[in-house]
Amino acid sequence: MKTPDYTFRQILDESTKIELVEIKEFFNVPVAVNLVLPQICHKFVAKHSDMANNSTYIQIKNIVENSDRGTLFFPDSFSEYGSSDAVRSALVRLCETGILLRVAQGIYCYPRIDTKWGGGTIPPSIEEIAEGIATRDRVRIAPSGAFALYQLGLTTQIPGNVVFITDGSPRRVTIGKGRGILFKHTSEMRTFAYNSKLMALIVTAMREIGEGNISQEQIKQIKSHLGEVSEEDFKHDVSLAPIWVRKALSE
Repeated sequence: MKTPDYTFRQILDESTKIELVEIKEFFNVPVAVNLVLPQICHKFVAKHSDMANNSTYIQIKNIVENSDRGTLFFPDSFSEYGSSDAVRSALVRLCETGILLRVAQGIYCYPRIDTKWGGGTIPPSIEEIAEGIATRDRVRIAPSGAFALYQLGLTTQIPGNVVFITDGSPRRVTIGKGRGILFKHTSEMRTFAYNSKLMALIVTAMREIGEGNISQEQIKQIKSHLGEVSEEDFKHDVSLAPIWVRKALSE
């Protein structure tokens, strides 16, 4: 093939026309005669961009559909399968087709299906979302405040902003209108020293109520959960609790 006597940059800048045979050999794509090179480049890039995006979509779709129901995904989960734009585009398509559920900005779920009552998809719980974020960020978290009371059945009200303490960075994640997850940083590492998550939850709930406010009925209900804690874990964990909590749980 005869080499043109102009540079590639000149072609782009001056929109120099080249023969159809040269276009075909250079780009290996069918084009119309006398198209200017910028037009050809646009068609070429658009075509191959679409191919790359579709490849990213197919790979992500396969990964999602081979995962357990309830699994959470983040854009970073698929960074090796395409550009950030291609990944975002694939996630949007998967949400539009109902395969994925968007639970918050940048957080997606392969939802469980209500096969018993036919209620459709089941969104992840607040705790599952928080745990997913913690796993991604490689930090530790623990329920705090009113949410700890809710998990133990000491209240039926779910707070609008569920608070978790963490050894990571503080942040807030919005979950729908008026709801969110608040991560509060703590330097009190004792919170994460419990062997049993349930024991940590019990101690947190009792501290939330307070020594002077907790009732015998509440203590009775809290102690009903201790059967799920092994004797070994109880002995270790109760020693980490405040004296008044230790005394109430050991009586």
